[in-house]
Amino acid sequence: MGLKYLQPLFPFLLGMALILASHTFFAVGFVNSVLQALLFTLVVCIPIKRTGRISYVDIGWPWGLVVLAATSFIFSDGHWLRSLIVTFAVAIVGLRMGLGAVNMWRRGFLNKEFPRYQYQRVRWQRDEKDNVALAAQVEAITQGLANASFLALPIFIISTNKAAEIFPLELVGLIIWALSLTAENTADFQKLNFLKAMKKEGKHAQVCDVGLWKYSRHPNYFFEWMVWNGLIVAAIPSWIALRSQETFVIWSLLGLGLLLASVFMYRTLVHLTGAIPSEYYSEQKRPDYKAYQQRTNRFFPGPRRSGH
Repeated sequence: MGLKYLQPLFPFLLGMALILASHTFFAVGFVNSVLQALLFTLVVCIPIKRTGRISYVDIGWPWGLVVLAATSFIFSDGHWLRSLIVTFAVAIVGLRMGLGAVNMWRRGFLNKEFPRYQYQRVRWQRDEKDNVALAAQVEAITQGLANASFLALPIFIISTNKAAEIFPLELVGLIIWALSLTAENTADFQKLNFLKAMKKEGKHAQVCDVGLWKYSRHPNYFFEWMVWNGLIVAAIPSWIALRSQETFVIWSLLGLGLLLASVFMYRTLVHLTGAIPSEYYSEQKRPDYKAYQQRTNRFFPGPRRSGH
């Protein structure tokens, strides 16, 4: 019975075990794991226990990225500029969402469960998980383990590279990161301005169909995914350079781990706490949403369809 509750943890535990099995990353991986555990215990798991709301993950996960970035920089033995750049890149992603989450907490938005986490209860009911308290804690721990495993890999790997030169693939990755982060912020501001305009006009339950939202129903999620893909691309030259430092098996698994970072982020942003949970409630609350679904791609931006 308990296995079905704990199953989501297993891939991330294997990812963390891989990091700890590498002599290159053991120290930084161990410290980061301990710090993530402390952060999530205090900021996420205890509040979930007290309130029953999983939304506190939205505070713990981004601030966990800040912790990850700082830990990686402190333990970095690679070239200082490369380490500084990747630290900045990850810290910006974490601070952008972390400061927003703290602001929502201060304004009382965490006093009720966010819809995407309400959807988790629908999923648990479907999977016959009746112990809601246990399932909620597993959800929180999974997010913390992500910061201690696959999401840590591109940052750790880049920070080990001692080469002074910047490789073309690193530049490509950083350009993808910068353009994607800009587009994600643009999408967020477009939706915020749309909602403000609709509120001013007294219109409710309207579908945001402006700017980037014309080409994807979730451009913010898509570009968040691309932010991480940019970091993964930037990590490839440093992963190649690791071949002389690790056994072939560990080195190969680290490369597989980089790919899985993209896979797990996609799965999270589409299936777990992203697009599908969001649309489950949008279909119920917004009369025009089904028509929007028919003419607009769900995740990957693309041309608008006729809607028939």
